[in-house]
Amino acid sequence: MHKYRAMIPLALAAFLLTALPAMAQRADDADRASKNGMVKGKIDGVSITVEYGRPKVKGRTIWGGLVPYGQVWRTGADEATTITFSADVEIGGKKLAAGTYALFTEPGENEWTVIFNKVAKQWGSFRHDAGQDALRVTATPKSIGQHVEEMEFVIVDSWVALQWERLAVPFEVKKAG
Repeated sequence: MHKYRAMIPLALAAFLLTALPAMAQRADDADRASKNGMVKGKIDGVSITVEYGRPKVKGRTIWGGLVPYGQVWRTGADEATTITFSADVEIGGKKLAAGTYALFTEPGENEWTVIFNKVAKQWGSFRHDAGQDALRVTATPKSIGQHVEEMEFVIVDSWVALQWERLAVPFEVKKAG
């Protein structure tokens, strides 16, 4: 019996070494040009958290320039943006299980693809594996009146939306029923 007690601390240490990096939040942003952002909200009783890097416009051409059309984008800066749902949801009429996903987008001039990827913790979209996509839906970008210098996400009513420059890209979220 005593020999098994000695193994408990070793097993706990092994668990923490493997589990903590997966549970960690975005890295420290003290030396980064793009600071970390987070938004939390509830839609239909489902808690939603979006964590992302907040790049600035800085006078650059964003859409079709810094962020090219027709290519998968990390949807922010540095680490891939993540989105967490506390319960199963429907997005674009399609079911997505509760959990944390990397949130990628593929911008287009008139239509965007919003991608929920099962590999939540990754750097950018450099190793995006479409085979790990849990869900892809389309969204229609909307022109907004005010200039948004630092990219942000908002959760309003039944919508989650990316806002940056003079563009918003909303997608509707509903609790799966």
